[in-house]
Amino acid sequence: MTDRLYYNDSYLTEFRARVIESSPDLRRVYLDRTAFYPTSGGQPFDIGTLGGVRVSEVVDEDTRVAHVLDAPLAETEISGVIDWHRRFDHMQQHTGQHLLSAVLIDLFDAPTVSFHLGAESSNIEVSRLLEPEQIRKAEHRANEVVYENRPVDVSFRDSAEDLGLRKPTDREGVIRIVSIQDLDRSACGGTHVRATGEIGSLLIRKQEKIRGNLRIEFLCGMRAVTRARADFEALSAIGRSFSSTLDETPDLVAAQLEKFQESDRVRRRLSTELAQARGRELYAQTAPGPDGVRTVQQRVDSLSDDVRAEAQSFTAGEKSVFIALAENSILVAASKDSGIDAKEILLKAGGRGGGSSTMAQGRLDAKTIR
Repeated sequence: MTDRLYYNDSYLTEFRARVIESSPDLRRVYLDRTAFYPTSGGQPFDIGTLGGVRVSEVVDEDTRVAHVLDAPLAETEISGVIDWHRRFDHMQQHTGQHLLSAVLIDLFDAPTVSFHLGAESSNIEVSRLLEPEQIRKAEHRANEVVYENRPVDVSFRDSAEDLGLRKPTDREGVIRIVSIQDLDRSACGGTHVRATGEIGSLLIRKQEKIRGNLRIEFLCGMRAVTRARADFEALSAIGRSFSSTLDETPDLVAAQLEKFQESDRVRRRLSTELAQARGRELYAQTAPGPDGVRTVQQRVDSLSDDVRAEAQSFTAGEKSVFIALAENSILVAASKDSGIDAKEILLKAGGRGGGSSTMAQGRLDAKTIR
């Protein structure tokens, strides 16, 4: 069994330990005690060094912890050093998650069902949907608790007691509990800061519906500062392109987008009208075959809306068939009086697709196209 030093001191970055077992290549080692946190509960593992060798992964194996190394480690009595920058960042994000989850329960009865701490941002899923104003209110309240600098305590209690946890736990025996004063009590084995002030700013950036839940992306501490700076510079660049202030930029962008959408609608309408005119002209220029049917076959870059409009316009004339071949697809259109079933022709050509007797479209093998 590995003595997990981080349970009692998340700020411990250097320790001595004894190697009690190793893999044959000496690159996976087990210690009698460790300050390295293994991936667990949505929080990634620590990195650092053991005996001067880089630790690239830490794995929780129930009662013991495996340390995966970049090179063999032959020593039995070693010193370990935790990468403090990564450790403290994870402490901020994980404690921030406890804070945000507690606030969402307190304000909107929105329980957290999952948590993931990523390399750039973290997210939680809550079991109900929330309005944007509710999200803003939760963010504001969470930051108020940060500024209050409430103590964050770790204690150990027996599962048989009334623990008053935010989320019930199935674990039995001694339970590690992380508490935010007068706000939250959660069973958790992760690393956490000593007080909410150390979380730093908490920034909510994005929400999306998923499986009937709401996924909320958030950042804490320097992650929040770095992301806010990047967002500010991006918005500033957009503002400069419009020669506007930051406050004016959203309205200007919305107005320009509306103009673009209207221009695009006009462009698409004119493009369709032009394609239809080409279809009528092509019909007039195409002589009927011996069977009295006017047939054209074209190679096109893609089966676009314009190609379909041209095909429909061409086959609006009597006894007509229009075939368009793209790189690996085919479109067949036929007038009702042509005696041709477009979908049947598609299937006979080996096309995989669908449509009707007057227009069908599908994919073809490269050999068929040739």
